[in-house]
Amino acid sequence: MIAKFESIKRAIREKIAQGEWGEQHRLPSENALAQQYGCSRMTARRALTELVEQGLLTRAQGLGTFVAPFQSQGSMMAIRNIADEIRQRGHRHRAELLLLEPQPAQPEAAIALGLAPGETLYRSCLVHLENESPVQLEDRFVNPALVPDYLAQPFEQQTPHEYLCQVAPLTQAHHLIEAVTPSMEQCRLLALASSEPCLQIQRRTWSAQGVVSYARLLHPGSRFRLGGHLMVESE
Repeated sequence: MIAKFESIKRAIREKIAQGEWGEQHRLPSENALAQQYGCSRMTARRALTELVEQGLLTRAQGLGTFVAPFQSQGSMMAIRNIADEIRQRGHRHRAELLLLEPQPAQPEAAIALGLAPGETLYRSCLVHLENESPVQLEDRFVNPALVPDYLAQPFEQQTPHEYLCQVAPLTQAHHLIEAVTPSMEQCRLLALASSEPCLQIQRRTWSAQGVVSYARLLHPGSRFRLGGHLMVESE
């Protein structure tokens, strides 16, 4: 049996995905949702709060809860799979594989992975689309010693992040976030005007055996927001 708050979340996602509730649409109050679904106000509040944390809704003090602008939102507090984030918003994820091959390690990737310059690494490049709109260009370098079967994977069906979590469970990660000007080729792949700035996340991930991958994740500034939710415990 599905919990009431999950039923409320599912219903809200469906209304947004089907276009019944567009951007900035004001949602019913917690009391109205509680009455509609036969639950407590706290249950309705939990459903809304979780959708706010996922970036699907926004809250304005004294005004209510609204459908958020349709931008991709990533978290700097956790490593999450972009396909999962898109599906949680009730949208469709699709990936286009641009490159998957072994390459000699250039200095930047070699240093990031702890390899010698010129040593073989695996490289993949993908464009991730949300409802057919490009939202992330993923350029990833992988340590072959830790992920020997990387080049044999169907990454249009399963993201590199999903696969790496299965074969080399992540223990830690490091992020570097910066605003960048995209190249002409990056503009083409992300369907951007040449003047649009982008947000780039450089990410190194470790498993218990060492550095697994180094990725550059490029996002259009107009289609991406970066946020996080931090729980603070009082002493």
